[in-house]
Amino acid sequence: MTEEPIKEDPVEKFRKLIASFIPFSRLPKKEVKMDDEKNPLSALPRKNADKDGKLNSLPKKKDAAPKPESAPQADSTGGASQPGQPASSPSPKLDSAPRAGFSAWAPRFWTTASVISLTINIIITVILIVLVISVYRLKLDMAKVLSAGTALMDLPGGLYSNFELMERASIETNIPVQADIPVKFDLLLNQQTNVTLSENVTITNALVTVNTGGLNITQANTTIVLPAGTVLPIMLNLTVPVDKQVPVTLNVPVNIPLSATSLNDPFIGLQDVVRPIYCVTNPEAVDMDGQPICP
Repeated sequence: MTEEPIKEDPVEKFRKLIASFIPFSRLPKKEVKMDDEKNPLSALPRKNADKDGKLNSLPKKKDAAPKPESAPQADSTGGASQPGQPASSPSPKLDSAPRAGFSAWAPRFWTTASVISLTINIIITVILIVLVISVYRLKLDMAKVLSAGTALMDLPGGLYSNFELMERASIETNIPVQADIPVKFDLLLNQQTNVTLSENVTITNALVTVNTGGLNITQANTTIVLPAGTVLPIMLNLTVPVDKQVPVTLNVPVNIPLSATSLNDPFIGLQDVVRPIYCVTNPEAVDMDGQPICP
């Protein structure tokens, strides 16, 4: 009569299946038995296997041959192991309470930090790839790139110097004026002047007095003729109305210092904005008067 092979108890198979999902059961175990005082798992709360009737309530299949009874071995909790349960089998259920000194939010913190670090690294990598592709496509010269960097370093100093020059600048120019100016007024004339006759002038009924050696005529009416070119003294006393458009063409020189205008305040404000950056790149900078710019 041959003995039937001993089949594994289904209850034990179910317990092993449950224990496979417990993370602590996957850790390597020491073969050396630890005392209850040195075993850290003994500090965890544990339910008694006898009180948990759910697993024991499952039907058990009788073995074909009786198993030799072994002496009860003490488990990690200090109690005797139950019959039918191997002493080396892992505990069917561990308490889900956190271990002593283990923070519950630590895994979340490290997970969040890892995600942020990975995101930053990906962004930096993408930027570097884009820069390399841009340099390759545009065929930029590295000397030009370096010179551009040097120019950027000198940019604050150039801006400050130009703003200072603009503050001290002045507007000098000639403004051409071309316009017709209306002239309208009354001109008063009251003065003595001399006039010259342009042609012969005949004067009738003129009173003439002639005294000669043989002839004397006093206050005689006669007609006389004044030849052209005769100069006659006259007295002018009249009002002359003037109403005319006078064309004016001239250049007006202009010299306006910007420090005396409303543009002075914006130029000073621009210098104050650029000054901190200029002092970082050149702490010993001076202005046009030789005075230090940086405090």
